[in-house]
Amino acid sequence: MTPSFRLALFYAGYFLAVGVQLPFWPVWLAGRGLGAAEIGALLALSQWVKVAANPMLGVMADRARDRRRFMVLLGAVAAAGYAFCVPARSFAAILAPSLLAAAASAALLPLADATTLALGAGGGVDYGRVRLWGTVAFIAATLAGGRMLTGRSSEWVLGLTIAVAILIAFNCALLPRGVGAAAAGPRAPWRALLTGRNAVFIAAAMLVQSSHAVYYAFGTLYWQRLGLSDMTIAALWAEGAVAEVALFYAGARLMRRAGPGALMAAGGFGALARWTVTSFVTSAPALALVQPLHALSFAATHLGAMHYLARRVPRGAAGTAQSLYNAIVGGAGFGLASLAAGALYGRYGGEAYLAMAAMAGLGGLLALVIARAD
Repeated sequence: MTPSFRLALFYAGYFLAVGVQLPFWPVWLAGRGLGAAEIGALLALSQWVKVAANPMLGVMADRARDRRRFMVLLGAVAAAGYAFCVPARSFAAILAPSLLAAAASAALLPLADATTLALGAGGGVDYGRVRLWGTVAFIAATLAGGRMLTGRSSEWVLGLTIAVAILIAFNCALLPRGVGAAAAGPRAPWRALLTGRNAVFIAAAMLVQSSHAVYYAFGTLYWQRLGLSDMTIAALWAEGAVAEVALFYAGARLMRRAGPGALMAAGGFGALARWTVTSFVTSAPALALVQPLHALSFAATHLGAMHYLARRVPRGAAGTAQSLYNAIVGGAGFGLASLAAGALYGRYGGEAYLAMAAMAGLGGLLALVIARAD
């Protein structure tokens, strides 16, 4: 198997789990009796655990000769954490095992991204076209999940999550060999990453990606409240993901023409438009017109961020940089936004999206600073 095929298998397995959890994990939590504030708090804590775990795990991965074995262990820990959620029936009982699983599984993605970008530096792997298979798997999981949720208990969500976590651990064993720091080059101290330019970059990415907090945590629950069917909701999630695939497919060409900063700015302003409209529209056809903006709000922002890191970070510190990025952007930033999302959605419902629009617009303005310096 080629390195691209092995990496595509990993992304497919990883985002198969995301396609189950992102739309339906809050539904499973609600089925276990948790309220909106508890769901928001649990999702926020799941993000914050990355702040502590990801940098440490990233440094350990950069010191490993074979990052693959380390990732297999993380996949097994994630599967065990979800398995311990089976008997849990309260916020307190769900908290510890879900955080363990979140810490282990969250560390896998930045390590895979570091591997893909390192191999792509030689021209043999196109990050966007490898990463898009994760989105394809996300689409399949979302559509299948919507059909399974219709008229049924949400308990299948946990069972499928455990099965996919085991699959991810297996896929980690198939990753290319020799992608640790020893193969990537000499290690650089993590303090070398702390520059003013990088701080602006992190702030821009954090604001835009964190603006998805209401959508990720309460998108399905809000649309159920509006009376949309489960299959319609699944189709809306899938539509956004299809747009994401299209942008990832064209990612290399867009990167050559625009650069990382411009892509991130497009993501911020696309998210501003997306969340503003989403806060007001309530019909499925209107929402279907907005969902393709996911190609900008998420995919353009993510692709720009990944290529910024690939260009600006020494290869020997790639795992550390990716883990720090995920800890700050996906951990601290998204955790705070998720906590706010729980409070805002509980009080204002769909109008909570307006706060997300403001965050995204500010992130887009900061990304313009990066774009001017590219």
